[in-house]
Amino acid sequence: MVVDVSYISKEHSDGVDAVTHGVAGILAVQGAFAEHAAMLDRLGAPWKLLRAAEDFDDAIDRIILPGGESTTQGKLLRSTGLFEPIAAHIADGKPVFGTCAGMILLAERLDNDPNVYFGALDATVRRNAYGRQLGSFSTTEDITTFGADGVPSGTISDFPLVFIRGPFVAEVGPRAHVMCKTNSNVVAIQQGRILATAFHPEITSDTMMHKFFLTL
Repeated sequence: MVVDVSYISKEHSDGVDAVTHGVAGILAVQGAFAEHAAMLDRLGAPWKLLRAAEDFDDAIDRIILPGGESTTQGKLLRSTGLFEPIAAHIADGKPVFGTCAGMILLAERLDNDPNVYFGALDATVRRNAYGRQLGSFSTTEDITTFGADGVPSGTISDFPLVFIRGPFVAEVGPRAHVMCKTNSNVVAIQQGRILATAFHPEITSDTMMHKFFLTL
């Protein structure tokens, strides 16, 4: 999906200032945040970019952590003051969706990196698992969805998976559930209202992953 150039200057969806709840906050310190914003606009869901702590308000009830460079994002989360409110949001059991670098930020364990960021997702994630020289690849798989109680709730069929130096899940703990594998590697997991994918649904034309996230 090619994002309209207007998203370079957009900080929020139209009319979001009048919305008192149900807004998706998109972390926008680095990475592919504009693509997530465009996807939410396609679904008619209100959103705003999170660049500093003062952008986080009571209208936000779900958060997207986009792809990008996880080490850079981790540092900027601290320097902007966004780490604490996002960590509190996750601890309160509110919905969060991490893609690629976002999966790394959410993981409790990284098997090739001493850093741990939000430490909320019961999984061990391997950064750059497919190798730095493999710029990207794509495939198609079915994705199993779960309710917040961990019971399977449905299937998203034939979803396009696009990887850009993506991680994968080396180990899934008992609190998390496998949503999708490709080539025997776990590339999407769900734990309650936490979603995490090693791939980039925001750069495809398929809205189904974001649509599911909005139901949590």
